[in-house]
Amino acid sequence: MSLEEEYRDHPEQVRWEGRFIVAKTRGRWEYVSRNRNIKAAVILAIEDGHVLLVEQFRVPLGRPCIELPAGLIGDEAGAENEDPADAAARELEEETGYRPGRIESLGEFHSSPGMVTEAFTLFRAHDLEKVSEGGGVEGEGITVHRVALTEIESFLAAKRAEGYAIDVRMLLLLAPGIMA
Repeated sequence: MSLEEEYRDHPEQVRWEGRFIVAKTRGRWEYVSRNRNIKAAVILAIEDGHVLLVEQFRVPLGRPCIELPAGLIGDEAGAENEDPADAAARELEEETGYRPGRIESLGEFHSSPGMVTEAFTLFRAHDLEKVSEGGGVEGEGITVHRVALTEIESFLAAKRAEGYAIDVRMLLLLAPGIMA
C-alpha cells in the first residue's frame, strides 16, 4: 500500500491550536499548519546587480537568520482577502524600505512539505524605489542588507561563520555556484 493510499481516508485531526499555528495528525503522521491556512509572500528584489536581504532574530532558531524579505498574506483583521501581490509589495516596503514599481508572481512553493503545510508565493520585484529605511513594523528588528550578487557566496559564508542561520531560499541565489 502506498503512503497516499494509507493516508487518503484518514481524517485530519487538530491536536493543539495556538494563536498562530495548529498541530495536526492524519493517521500517524504529525504536521503543523498556520491558523486559517494563511500563506506567505516571499520577495526576490534585485536591482543594479544587488539583492535585498533581511536579517531578523528567529526565536525557533535562537539566533538571527539571513532571509529574503517575506510576510504573511491577509493576516491582519479585515484583510483576509488581501491580494498576494499587494501583500508582497507591502512587505517589501515595510521590511526593506524599497517600493516595487511592478511585482511578478513566480509561483507557489512549499518549504518543508514533510512537516508543515505552509505555502509561499515567490514574487520578483521590479523597478525598485527607495522610500524609507525599512526595518519592519514595531518589534521585528529587521536589518536590511543590499548585497552584490557577485559577493553573495562570501556574504553568506561570513554570516554563517558568525553563527547566523541561513534561510533555505538563499539557494536561489547560490544555485549558479552550486550547479557549476
